[in-house]
Amino acid sequence: VANATLAMSQNLDIIPVINNVDLPSAHPEQVRKQLEDVLAIPADDAVLASGKSGIGIDDILEAVVARVKPPRWTDYPAARALVFDSIFDSYQGVICYVRVFSGTFKAGDEITMMGAGIKAIVKAVGIFTPKMVVRDELGAGCVGYIVTNIKSVVDVKTGDTLTLTANPATEMLPGYQEVMPMVFSGIYPIDSSDYEKLKSSLARFQLNDASLVYQPESSVALGFGFRCGFLGLLHMEIVQERLRREYDVDIISTYPSVIYHIKLNSGEIKHIDNPQHLPDPTLIDEIQEPTIRATIHTPNDSIGDLLALIAEKRGFCDHTETIDESRVMLVCTLPLNEILVDFNDRLKSITRGYGSMNYELGAYQVSDLVKMDIMVNGEPVDAFSSIVHRAKAEHRGRQLCEKLAEILPRQLFKVAIQAAIGSKVVARETLGAMRKDVTAKCYGGDISRKRKLLDKQKEGKKRMKQIGKVSIPQDAFIKILKTS
Repeated sequence: VANATLAMSQNLDIIPVINNVDLPSAHPEQVRKQLEDVLAIPADDAVLASGKSGIGIDDILEAVVARVKPPRWTDYPAARALVFDSIFDSYQGVICYVRVFSGTFKAGDEITMMGAGIKAIVKAVGIFTPKMVVRDELGAGCVGYIVTNIKSVVDVKTGDTLTLTANPATEMLPGYQEVMPMVFSGIYPIDSSDYEKLKSSLARFQLNDASLVYQPESSVALGFGFRCGFLGLLHMEIVQERLRREYDVDIISTYPSVIYHIKLNSGEIKHIDNPQHLPDPTLIDEIQEPTIRATIHTPNDSIGDLLALIAEKRGFCDHTETIDESRVMLVCTLPLNEILVDFNDRLKSITRGYGSMNYELGAYQVSDLVKMDIMVNGEPVDAFSSIVHRAKAEHRGRQLCEKLAEILPRQLFKVAIQAAIGSKVVARETLGAMRKDVTAKCYGGDISRKRKLLDKQKEGKKRMKQIGKVSIPQDAFIKILKTS
C-alpha cells in the first residue's frame, strides 16, 4: 500500500495485478473491491493472473502496452540520465542502469556523476530485452545501461545524475539523497581463523551492494569482526543469509541496534549505533530514538491482540480504517528499535499468517533509554550490552540472566549473573557451584576430620570466587545471540 501510494503521488501509470487467482482460498472479486476502497483504483482495471499456471500473463503484457504512456523527455539543453541501479562486472567494471531524460550517451563519451563528482569514460551503452543488447547510443526516454571504467559501485550512488563532461548540466534531476543505513549489527566469524575470509567476503559483497557499510570492530567476547550498517530489517537478513550461503562463511550477529541521537549537557549532539559508545549518563541531557510509521493490514478478529502487541512495543495507533467486512488497516507509530527482532513474527502469529506490514521512517523522539550491561561474576560482557527503555530493562535483563544460567557451564564456585543499569542491579540469577566430595577419602573415624576438610574447601571456594575468572565458551554466545 505504501509503495502504491508513493507511485500514485508521482503520477505513474499503475496496472494492478491480482495473483494466485487459481488457489481454492482466492477471492479476486473481494480483492478488487479492496483496491477500489483503499487505493481508489477501478476494479475493472485489475488483471487476474497466476504465476503457477500461467493465467493472465498475456493480459499483463497487453495491459503494459495499452495503458503505460510512452516515456517522457525534456528539452533540457544538456544530457542527463538518472541512475536507478548498478552492478559490478569483473571484466567491464561498474555497469549503471539508467533512465535518460535528455540528450544522448554513446561509447567514448566522458561522463560526470553530478552527486559524487566522479568522471568516467563510457565503454558501451545498450538496452534490456530483457538480456543486455548493445546499441550505438541511448537517447532521451530510453531505459538501458552504461558500461563505465569505474572499479567500485560505492562510487556510483543510486539516484545520482549522469551528464556529459563536455557539455555538463547545471541542475541535477530531483530526488537525489544519500542512502543512510538505519539498522546496525556486529557480524563476527564463529571461527576466529575465518576473519580474513569474512573480510574479503564483505568486500566482494559490497561490489554489488553499495548500500552495505561496514568497519572493523573488536569484542572481548567475540574477537575481531565488523560493525555493519543496513537499510532496514529485510536488507540485514538478506546480507547475513547471502554471506552464509554464497560466500560459505559461518557468522554470528549481535543484537541489532539503530542510530541514537545523544544530546549532551554541553549542547553537543552525538550519533551512536553501538551501546559501548554511549557517554556517561551524568553527561547526557536526553536521548532520541528513531520511529517508524507502520501500516498494518489485519483480519477483524485479530485487532485486539494486535493493539496489545503495539502497546507492548511502546507504540500507539494513529487511526484505523475498515477495508471491508473482514479486514482492517491500522496506521501506527512505533520505535524502530522495538520491531527489529520479533515484531513481524508475532504479527504473523497473531493474525495466523493473514497480517502484513509496511513501514516508512518517521521522526526522532525523546525516550527514557538506558544502557544495560550483563555481568558474569562481576565482569561486564560487552557482547550482551544493549540500549533499552527503562521500563523494559528489568524484564529484558531477567530474560538474559535466566538464559545465561541455563547455558553457562557450572564452576567450582557460585557465579552471579547480573543485569545492571550503571551500578544498579535490576535482575540476577545465581549459577550453582559444582560439588566436589572432599570427604570421599575418609572412611569413618572422627567427624572433626570431615568437618576440617569441609571448612578448608569452604575457604578455598570463597577465595576462588574473589579471584576466579569465568570463561564463557563461544557456543554459549552463539546460543544466546540466536535466541535473544
